[in-house]
Amino acid sequence: MKNKIIFKLKIILAIFIFNNCSHLDNNLKPLIDEFKLQTYVEQFNKDDEELYANISNKEALNFLQKNIPLFECPDIDIERTYYFRWWTYRKHIKNTEDGYVITEFLPDVPWSGKHNTISCPAAHHYYEGRWLHNTKYLDDYSYFWLRKGGEPRLYSFWIADAFYNRYLVTLDNKPLLDLLPDLIENYKMWETGWDWNGYHIGGRKNGLFYTIDDRDGGEFSVGGHGFRPTLNSFMYGDAIAISKISRLAGKRELDKEYRSKAFKIKNLVQDKLWDSESQFFKVLPKEGSELSDARELYGYTPWYFNMPDSGYEEAWKHLIDKEGFYSPYGPTFLEQRHPEFKISYEGHECQWNGPSWPLATCSVLTSLANLLNNYDQNVIGKEEYFKTLKSYTNSHKLKREDGKIVPWIDENLNPFNGDWISRTRLKSWDNGTWSIEKGGKERGKDYNHSTYNDLIITGLIGLRPRSDNIVEINPLIPEGKWDYFCLDNVLYHGKILTIFWDKTGEKYNRGKGFMVYVDNKLRIHNDKIKKVSFDLKN
Repeated sequence: MKNKIIFKLKIILAIFIFNNCSHLDNNLKPLIDEFKLQTYVEQFNKDDEELYANISNKEALNFLQKNIPLFECPDIDIERTYYFRWWTYRKHIKNTEDGYVITEFLPDVPWSGKHNTISCPAAHHYYEGRWLHNTKYLDDYSYFWLRKGGEPRLYSFWIADAFYNRYLVTLDNKPLLDLLPDLIENYKMWETGWDWNGYHIGGRKNGLFYTIDDRDGGEFSVGGHGFRPTLNSFMYGDAIAISKISRLAGKRELDKEYRSKAFKIKNLVQDKLWDSESQFFKVLPKEGSELSDARELYGYTPWYFNMPDSGYEEAWKHLIDKEGFYSPYGPTFLEQRHPEFKISYEGHECQWNGPSWPLATCSVLTSLANLLNNYDQNVIGKEEYFKTLKSYTNSHKLKREDGKIVPWIDENLNPFNGDWISRTRLKSWDNGTWSIEKGGKERGKDYNHSTYNDLIITGLIGLRPRSDNIVEINPLIPEGKWDYFCLDNVLYHGKILTIFWDKTGEKYNRGKGFMVYVDNKLRIHNDKIKKVSFDLKN
C-alpha cells in the first residue's frame, strides 16, 4: 500500500512539473511569427528603388530585429503600414561626426541645416523613435539640437515636450537634467523673438507668440500669419515639460515659474484664439482683433498637450464631417466647406489650403487619443478615431507606372484620390524631370515628417506612457472590430511588455481574453478589451 501511495504521488508530481514547465515554455515563445518581420522587410526591399541610404536596405532586417516592437492585427493595411513606417524611419538615422541625427528628407535639400536636419518635424522623430530599443540614436540627437550645431528655432519645434515624453518611455533622466539649462535658454529665445526675412518671429505681443505659417509648418495656408494655435500650444507644452523636468531636478522655483507661464498661455489661447461662434481654435492676425474665418486642422493642436479646459470639445465634430475635414486619404487641412478650399496642381508644390498632410494628421490623432483618454465628453469616440486612422493608413500607397501598388509615404496628398501632389508636380518640374534646386529626384520618398507607429502603440493599442510605476493601457479599438491583436517586444521602463487580445483563444493558445505580460509573466487577464492599470514594481 505504501509503495502504491508513493507511486501515485510521483505521478502527480511529474504531471505538476510537466504542466508548469510546459506553461513556462509556452510563455517564453514569441506570440508573433518570427518570420513576419522578415517577410515584410524582404518585400519592402524588393519593391524599393534605393536612391539614398544611411542605414541601408541590406542592414534593415538586422536593425529592426534588434530595435522595434512587433505588431500583429487582422487589418493587413494597418499591420503592413506599421512595419513599413519602421522600415522607412531607420533610413533617416544618420551617423555623423556629431553623433546620430534623424533627417526629414533623405537627399540633401537647400533649406536644411547641419547634417540635412530640419526642426519642423523633429518632435515627431522623438515621439516615434522613443520606442526603439537602442537609446543612443535619440540621446545623440538631443545633444545635437542644443549643443552641436542644430537650429531648433528655424521652425516651430516643441523640443522640451518631445524630450520629456521620450523620458516617459525610457525613465532615463540624465539627458533631461543635463540639458535643462539649454531648454530654458531656448524657451527664453522664443520669448524674446528674432527677425527672419522681414518677420519678427516669437515675442510676446498680447502675451501670445507670433509666427508666419511657413515657419509653423503650414505655408500658403488660408489662416496665414499670426498668433497661431500651433506655436502657442507648443510653447505651452514646452513650459509644462520644463516645469516637470525642473521638478525632477529639485528646482522648485523653476517648476513654479514655468507652470505659471503655461497657465498664462492656456488662458490666452482660450480667450483670444477660440471662436465661440464656429466652435474652433483659429489664427489671430497680427493686426486687428478678428480671427481668421478658416477652420484648419491645426486648430486641434491644443489637445496634443491636454491644454484646453473641458467645454471646447464641440470642435471635434468637424473631424469626421465630409464637409469638414474627413476624406478617404487622410483629413484635409482646410475644411472643405470653406470657399478657398482647393486642391491645386499649380504654383508652389506645398500648399496648406486643402491637401492632406501627414504632418498635421498624426498630430490630430495624438490629440484625439488624448481627448479620449483624458476628457469626459460625448462628441467623438473610438469609432471616429479608428475611421481617421484608417483614412491616414489608406494614404500610405503609390501606384507605380507598371500598375503595382506599393507602400509609400511622401509629402502632401490629394485627399480624394490619394495622389501625392508634390511628387506628381516635382517629377516633371525642370524641363520634364526633377529639379536639383527643389531637392532632386524623389525628394519626398520615405518622408520622415510624421508619426504612425507611436499612434498604434499609444493610441490604438493604448499604452499610455507615465512617469510613475503604473502601467496604463486603454485600447481605442472599437468593440467587436478585431478578433485578435498583439503588440510584443515593447521596451518600457526597462521591461519588455506584451499586450494582446485573443477572442477565441485559438490564435495564441494562451486562453481567451485580453492579456498583458511583463518580462513573460502574466499580469493582466480580462475577458474583454478594456482599460487596465497595474503597478510595474509589484
